[in-house]
Amino acid sequence: MSIHTPDRPRRRGRPPKHSARPYDEVRGELIQAGLAMLTEKGYSSVGIDEILRSVGVPKGSFYHYFKSKEEFGQELISAYGQYFARKLDRFLLDTAFTPLERIQRFVADAAEGMARYQFRRGCLIGNLGQEMSLLPESFRAQLQEVFNDWQSRTAACLKEAQTLGEISPQQDAEQLAEWFWTGWEGAVLRAKMEGSTQPLERFTQGFLHLLGQEKVL
Repeated sequence: MSIHTPDRPRRRGRPPKHSARPYDEVRGELIQAGLAMLTEKGYSSVGIDEILRSVGVPKGSFYHYFKSKEEFGQELISAYGQYFARKLDRFLLDTAFTPLERIQRFVADAAEGMARYQFRRGCLIGNLGQEMSLLPESFRAQLQEVFNDWQSRTAACLKEAQTLGEISPQQDAEQLAEWFWTGWEGAVLRAKMEGSTQPLERFTQGFLHLLGQEKVL
């Protein structure tokens, strides 16, 4: 039997073995494509076929990589949460700057990123949170877990700011971190709507005012 079978019909749900890219590579590309599209359009507005076409994967092959669109969404939440946690650590753990300067640098980087994509992309976790009534119930706890992780990292930075005397030790760092992320998601949505970084800047000024600080980088 010849091993060259280019004319043999494809089996639904499985890419041809002789021409398929590595499984993990294609799965990773689908996740990256999904992240890009969902940060722009939202979960409910993006079809699986659109994501498959962008990666060059046959229409019937999606279920070779994911059991369902729900599982795919869960993978996207996990991937985005981990990506953003690494980004937060890059800024919030940078001891070359004071804790509050780190937060301001994170804001400046986020504003630059939104402008780079012409304000089409927002925060995947925030986008999904706004769609929650239309999403699988399994997403709810997962989204909350991601927010809690981001808040914990931010609270640690704010506690360090208290230790260094940047903000009052009387303030509740955990509560401040929760306020930050609640306000931040609204500011990102407003920036996307207005096509401007000003909502992010105004939010940062307000948050620093709450901390007793006025300076914005």
